[in-house]
Amino acid sequence: MKNTPAEIPAIDADKIPQHIAIIMDGNGRWAKQRYLPRIAGHREGINSVREIVKTCGELGIKVLTLYTFSSENWSRPATEVSALMKLLLVTINREVKDLNSNNVKLKVIGNIDDLPDQPRSGMQKAIEKLKSNTGLILNLALSYGGRQEIMEAVRQICREGREGITEKEFSQYLYTADLPDPELLIRTSGELRLSNFLLWQLAYTEIYVTDTLWPDFRTPELHEAIRAYQKRERRFGKVSEQLSSP
Repeated sequence: MKNTPAEIPAIDADKIPQHIAIIMDGNGRWAKQRYLPRIAGHREGINSVREIVKTCGELGIKVLTLYTFSSENWSRPATEVSALMKLLLVTINREVKDLNSNNVKLKVIGNIDDLPDQPRSGMQKAIEKLKSNTGLILNLALSYGGRQEIMEAVRQICREGREGITEKEFSQYLYTADLPDPELLIRTSGELRLSNFLLWQLAYTEIYVTDTLWPDFRTPELHEAIRAYQKRERRFGKVSEQLSSP
């Protein structure tokens, strides 16, 4: 028997994660289950993105990072990559007005220069248009790879000839230098891997995996993930007694 709305535990407003990262997985499987082309799953996934962005803004979450297109995704069939790039352009052009009205700021991490000219230009224009907004930061990982990010940071440090660098200083060389590390990582479709996503930043992040495919992941599923997060004790390598000590 499913819980009625009155039986569903409320979200603790004092324990809302400030930064949520999501590996949006399962678009292809969603389409396959319905005997549809893969791009249909990606299109439906955009509806999930729209709803989750809105809900995160309403909850007061500061940063939402979405694994939108990995550096490895370029190896997919050329027809699928081309369709995804066109979909990216159409989506950002269509959504920028609503994002602006909802005070959403847009950021991109990854190698945006890898994108074709039109999607790259569209993304840059959207970033510029939304740069003064002060609400939710929507952080899209595009042509992104965690290992590549770390390697680029190391190369830059070597170019500068720096030695004895601390973890805090190293973090300033990453794409996310101006963002807090995620407190909650959500992965849809039941896969149990990080897929080269935010490898440095996820060191102490709570991980929540759901079998729900991304096109079916909406506000109730996000609430459930946050409730699961709020039940956990974040120890950062310590023990409970240390956390409670004055």
